[in-house]
Amino acid sequence: MKTFAFVFARGGSKGLPGKNIRPLGGVPLLAHSIRAGFEAGAEQVFVSTDDAGIARVARAYNAEVIDRPPELATDTASEWLAWQHAVQHLRERGRDFDVFLSLPATAPLRSVADVQQCLEALDDETDVVVTVSPAARSPYFNMVIREANGSSRVVLGDAGFKRRQDAPEVYDMTTVAYVTRPDFVMRTTGLFQGRVRSIVVPKERAVDIDDALDFLVAEALYNKCQ
Repeated sequence: MKTFAFVFARGGSKGLPGKNIRPLGGVPLLAHSIRAGFEAGAEQVFVSTDDAGIARVARAYNAEVIDRPPELATDTASEWLAWQHAVQHLRERGRDFDVFLSLPATAPLRSVADVQQCLEALDDETDVVVTVSPAARSPYFNMVIREANGSSRVVLGDAGFKRRQDAPEVYDMTTVAYVTRPDFVMRTTGLFQGRVRSIVVPKERAVDIDDALDFLVAEALYNKCQ
């Protein structure tokens, strides 16, 4: 089974400008994902980007660059379309593969074991493998929908659960890894159009960096583990 890993990293981050190449532990954020792909056994790692700076860093860490069209690199563009573009780009060049592994640059604290566990979970009964962490809040008790006038209600307050112990355990999806097959990417428009299996990852390895506060948390955890 030939596995190709992908990092989808556009240049226009607003929450933390330049975050994809911002150093964490002396290594650009992007490079942590590239290294994880190779160490998990991917035959090649590709970086899909619209940004020249990101492309330079990608090549410095032995990834191949896929030039992402500008229309697929906006704030509103679906990343799924970038996934499809990457698969089509490689197929047009005769580079077929069996397993599609996405490793977002924003989850640099993942372990190689986390990624390998996701790869191993992709079987004949599964279309997509995602990662999750135990949620701090529950839509049955303390997650609310708030109207413009301040009126609020519990998201799933009508489900009938009176005790937290009776409600289903809920999880947050993380960006540690996504595993699927290229055919699934090309014939669908989203993860949950197929049979999805999840792998539980500890919160300390699932930090998703979106803004400066997230980066500070990731940096503290990273330094603690060194």
